[in-house]
Amino acid sequence: MSIKLFSVEYDQVNERGTFSPGDVLSGSVTVVASKETKVQCLMVNAKGKAEVKWYDQNGRTTVLHQDEENYFDLEYIILQDKNKGDGSEIIRQGRSVYPFTFVIPNTDMPSSYDGKWGRIAFSLQAQLTQSIWSIHKTRIEFPFLTKSEFPFGSKSEMLIIGLQERQCATKISFYGSGKVTLNVTSEKMGLTQGETMEVSVEVINSSNRVVTPKFFLCEKQLFVAQSEAIMHTNEILFGKGESVSARSSRTISNVLSIPPQLNPTFLNCSMIKLEYTLKVTLGDPLARDPDIKLPLVILQASSQPCHQKTK
Repeated sequence: MSIKLFSVEYDQVNERGTFSPGDVLSGSVTVVASKETKVQCLMVNAKGKAEVKWYDQNGRTTVLHQDEENYFDLEYIILQDKNKGDGSEIIRQGRSVYPFTFVIPNTDMPSSYDGKWGRIAFSLQAQLTQSIWSIHKTRIEFPFLTKSEFPFGSKSEMLIIGLQERQCATKISFYGSGKVTLNVTSEKMGLTQGETMEVSVEVINSSNRVVTPKFFLCEKQLFVAQSEAIMHTNEILFGKGESVSARSSRTISNVLSIPPQLNPTFLNCSMIKLEYTLKVTLGDPLARDPDIKLPLVILQASSQPCHQKTK
């Protein structure tokens, strides 16, 4: 019990506090010992990986779906006994600080992300081994931001071409003997975090009911493990438009604002993907086929910090 404190920390390289491919990741390990202590090894690992995990219930059987992908696993040895086992390295009494430095591989990797059944995490783990019966570990995550402006993998060319193009869609919904026609137009498909966009909805209400268009941001998280996939969806209410009376028409324009803390779209991870759509609906359970969905791509804002969770 001579080790009273064991911690690891890193130095920030920018105002965001994020790291990207090719960056130098420096930090230090702090050890506080109540007396002079012999150790076998003191080391630090820098890791980046994606992992997914979920359970399916098949009758009485529970099936585990799990997989992971490693992006890098770097090792830095601070202290190691020369005879590999005699514990000849000494940590002095009191507080000792040991610096370390890594260079993050300059390859395409997705940003840090926490999802429903998976996450992409980048971490530092320090380990102090006194003997096979006495091992101390400490871990901290650091936020990682991809260098790719468009992290869309194989879909990049198709998506990039359409990011600034105007989008239009039409849908006819039936309410009993009447019908309602929706014509939806959005300024573009690609928006950065915190950006606003005007969406125009022409409502031709030939029914005998009052209808009110609603705007939703729909999030789709896809997780893949060993050829099995599971999806998690979430809807955020953007707002409501003005009501349209029976047997009347109206064009409604709403300015929608992308939440600045929203995770950007990414498709460049083999096991986790994040996509969005803009949904315009009349929100009436009596209507048949009442929704219009337009693709929406959320891009990383250059001035936005990384909003991922850390442990």
